[in-house]
Amino acid sequence: MTKGTQYVARQADAQGFIAYPDDEHQIWSELYARQAVNLPGRACQQYLDGLDALDLPKDRIPQLPELDKVLMAATGWKTAAVPALISFGRFFELLASKQFPVATFIRSREEFDYLQEPDIFHEIFGHCPLLTNPSFANFSEMYGKLGLAASKEERVYLARLYWFTVEFGLLQHKDDELRIYGGGILSSPGETMYALGDVPQRKPFELMDVLRTPYRIDIMQPIYYVIEHIDFLDEIARMDIMQSITRARQLGLFAPLFEPKAKAV
Repeated sequence: MTKGTQYVARQADAQGFIAYPDDEHQIWSELYARQAVNLPGRACQQYLDGLDALDLPKDRIPQLPELDKVLMAATGWKTAAVPALISFGRFFELLASKQFPVATFIRSREEFDYLQEPDIFHEIFGHCPLLTNPSFANFSEMYGKLGLAASKEERVYLARLYWFTVEFGLLQHKDDELRIYGGGILSSPGETMYALGDVPQRKPFELMDVLRTPYRIDIMQPIYYVIEHIDFLDEIARMDIMQSITRARQLGLFAPLFEPKAKAV
C-alpha cells in the first residue's frame, strides 16, 4: 500500500449516487474503449461472462448501486465505497463480509497509462466481473477472513497470494492456451499483451512457491503463476494456507527476478 496519494474519493449522496464531472466520465470511456478490444481471446470466459452480466456503461463511470444489484443476485457480494487508501485491516474486514472495496476516484490524464493506487476503473473493470463467479467470490471471502486473523508479519505473505491470484493470475485454457483472470492485468492494456507474450516466466501454481516469490508493484511482472481452471480457487481455499505461511517464513524468499527499485535522490 502506498504511503500517500494525490487522489480524493468522491462522496455519494443518500441514494449512493456520485456526481462525477464530465471530464472524468470521458476518462472512463476512453479507458474502457482502449482495453475492451484486448480482451477477446485473452480474458478468461468467466470474466467475460461477468462483464456481460454487469453490463457496464461505456460512456460514464458506473454507479455502485447498479453493480450491487447484479453481484448480490449472483454471489451475495456488493461493493463498498472507500477512500483512495484504506488500511489492511479495513480491506480484510470488507472482504470477509463479502464487500469489495472500490475507491471512488478515477485516474488523471497525467497518469492515464499507469498509477499505483487502485482507482475505480481498476476495481470495477478489473475485478468486479469475476465477483459474479462463485469460486472467485468464495476465495475472496476466505482471503478476507484469513487476513483478519493474521499477524502483521503473516499478512505480508498473504499479500503475495493475493498478488499472484486475484491481481496477476493466469489460468489454463484448452489446447495449452492461457487466459487471464487477474484484475491487475485485465485493467492494463500493456500487461494484458505482455503477460501472454514471450518475455515473462509462467509456472504452475504451487502455494509454497507463490508465498516465497517477491514482487514489485511498479513494473511488468517477471513471473506469473497459472491455475488449472477458475474452480481451482476453491482448492486453494481448502489448503492450510496459514501453516504454509509458517513454513515459507522458515524457508525464506526466493531471489527476486527484478532489479531493486531505485532510491529517490
